[in-house]
Amino acid sequence: MRFADLLEQPPIWRESLAGLEASRLVRDPVFRGESIADAGGQPVLLVPGFLAGDGSLGLMTGWLRRTGHHTSRAGIRANVDCSEASVRRLLGRLERFAERRGERVAIVGQSRGGSLARVLAVRRPDLVSGIVTLGSPVVDPLAVHPLVRLQVEWVSALGSLGAPGLFRSGCLAGECCEPFRSDSDAPFPPGVEFVAVYSRSDGIVDWRACLDPAAERVEVASSHVGMAANASVYRVIAAALEGFRAHAAPSWVHAQAA
Repeated sequence: MRFADLLEQPPIWRESLAGLEASRLVRDPVFRGESIADAGGQPVLLVPGFLAGDGSLGLMTGWLRRTGHHTSRAGIRANVDCSEASVRRLLGRLERFAERRGERVAIVGQSRGGSLARVLAVRRPDLVSGIVTLGSPVVDPLAVHPLVRLQVEWVSALGSLGAPGLFRSGCLAGECCEPFRSDSDAPFPPGVEFVAVYSRSDGIVDWRACLDPAAERVEVASSHVGMAANASVYRVIAAALEGFRAHAAPSWVHAQAA
């Protein structure tokens, strides 16, 4: 991130407003499922952000289930592992989930989770109906607040010293994550929907890093952390998932129809 961009970025203390966003959400009609059509068991895989685990998306998981979705967690306690290793594990979950449900899966990923979701869609477009990224720096993964950049460097230093389950300094440019970097930059596959949610009041990620040219880009008023509990974001997710249902039939169904 350039120094000039940092001066334009909202102060990181505004991330403390995430609790207020959650309190507003639980009083909002969207949280009660009003005006949201029953999803009929649509499968949704949820992927948390950097340093976060599946529990960070617990509120969203409950809401999706109440509105008729069948959800699956990513199986992540803290999203700090090597990107390539993380994607390979998620691919296994995606494959099992799609096979169990008999249709393509929608993916909602927050922050780093959205970057992982994009690579999943590139590798297995036959299994993904669409992805929704929430404040995900898919254009520049290091376009984050300096304090968060320090956390990234701290984790990578521990990983380089041999701490298990942590990405290493070499993951940024080394061979282990070369396939992930290549797929991150690959063209987004046709036939898979892509909605990128961003906020100019995001105190963690530079909102411009979220603007993937392949995505339908939707701006909301939200903190970065609060995107997991923001009523406006939930409305965007509900509309996106409803649109994804048109692409939910697995590839073998399309082949038979042809």
